[in-house]
Amino acid sequence: MMLFRRQDTVLVAGLIGAVIIAFAAPIMHALDYIRQVEAQTGLALSPALLLLTTVFIFHQLRKRHEMDEAASAAVAAKKEAEARARELERLVGLGQALSHALDNDAIRSAVLQHLPPIVGTTDFSVLRRQGNYWETLAGDARAAEPGDERCDVADRVLAGAEAVIRDGDIVGIPLVAGADCIGTIVLRLTGTDNQAEHVRAGQAAAALLAVSVENAQLFREVRDNSLRDSLTGCATRSHAVEVIDGELRRARRSQMPVSLIMIDVDHFKDINDRYGHLTGDTVLAGVGRRIREVLRTSDLKCRYGGEEFLVLLPETPLHGARRVAESLRREIADHPVECGTESLTVTASFGITQALPGEVNLQALIARADAALYRAKEEGRNCVRIGSDTLSPLPEPVPKLAG
Repeated sequence: MMLFRRQDTVLVAGLIGAVIIAFAAPIMHALDYIRQVEAQTGLALSPALLLLTTVFIFHQLRKRHEMDEAASAAVAAKKEAEARARELERLVGLGQALSHALDNDAIRSAVLQHLPPIVGTTDFSVLRRQGNYWETLAGDARAAEPGDERCDVADRVLAGAEAVIRDGDIVGIPLVAGADCIGTIVLRLTGTDNQAEHVRAGQAAAALLAVSVENAQLFREVRDNSLRDSLTGCATRSHAVEVIDGELRRARRSQMPVSLIMIDVDHFKDINDRYGHLTGDTVLAGVGRRIREVLRTSDLKCRYGGEEFLVLLPETPLHGARRVAESLRREIADHPVECGTESLTVTASFGITQALPGEVNLQALIARADAALYRAKEEGRNCVRIGSDTLSPLPEPVPKLAG
C-alpha cells in the first residue's frame, strides 16, 4: 500500500523537516559520537553513512520509477486489451450477420450495420469484381465509376500483390477468396484517429466478407441451376408454377394485366425421327436461346415439358402479348438452327391468353393457353391463336415488329 503519492511531495518534505527539528538534539549528539569514534579509530564513518544513505535513496527512487512504469504499462495493456475485446466483439457480430447472408441484400444490410465501427468511418464502399467492371455491394456507388479515385485504388488492389493499397487518405483492402481477389473494401480515413488499427481491423473484416461474398455467389449459382432447365436455359416447370401463382396473386392486388403464352415446336417428333435425338436437343436449345434473347428479363421463360415452352408476361395485356408472340414466332422461323452440317428451319405454334380480372386459378389460365395452342396446330401451325374465352378487346390489325 502506497502512503504517499507524487502530489504529496510538499507534505513529505514538511514532515521530514519537522522530524529533523524535533530530533535535532539527539541527531547532533549522534553526530558528535560518530566524530569521536572516527577520531579514535581513524574510520571515515560519516562519508560511508552518507554514501549508504544516498545509495539507499537512489535505489528507492529507482524502484518507485519502475513501479510507476509497470503501473503505466499495466494501464496501457488494459486499455489495449479492452480495445481488442471491443474489436473482436464487433468482428464476431459482423461474422454472425454474414453467416446468415445468402444474397447481396443480406450482405449489404450486415455490412452497413457492422462495418463502420470496425473501420472507424462511414465513408466506405465494398466493391465486387464483375468481369471488367466493379459492382457496388455496399456504400457509395460512385466508387465503382471509372475515373473515381476510389475506383483507381480498387484497380490497383486487384492488380497488386500488396495486402493494403494506400493513396493519401484512401485505403484499399482486398477481398480474397482462395487465391483470387474478388473485390475490395475502399475506405476514406480523413481525420480518423488510430488509422493503423482501423486498417488492421478492416483486413480482418475483409477476410470474413470475402468468404460471405463467395458463398453467396455459389448459393446463387446452385439455386439458379436447380431452377433452370440445363438444355434450354429456361426455368423449370416446378419453378414456373410457383412464379405464375405469385404473379396472379400480385396482379389481383394491383389490378394489373398478366398474359400467358404457350409455345410448341412444330413437327418436333419428325425432327427426332429423321435426324436423331441429339439434333432434337440442339433444336430445343436453339429455341430456348432465342426465347431468352428476345423477351424481357422480367418475363418468365419456362420449358414446360418436351418441346413445349411457357412464357409469362407480367403487366402485359392480351394485345401486347400477341405482338410479343408474333415477334417471337418470326424470330424462330427466320433463324435456322445449325446442327452440324445441317441448317434446319424451325417453326413454332403459339397459344396466348390473359388472366381474367381477379383470377388466381393457375390451371384454368394454362388450360386456356393450351387450348389456343391446340387450335394453332390444327389451323396450320407456325401461327398465333388466342384463347376463345379470353374476354379482352384486341386492336386490329397487329403491326409487324422490326427485328
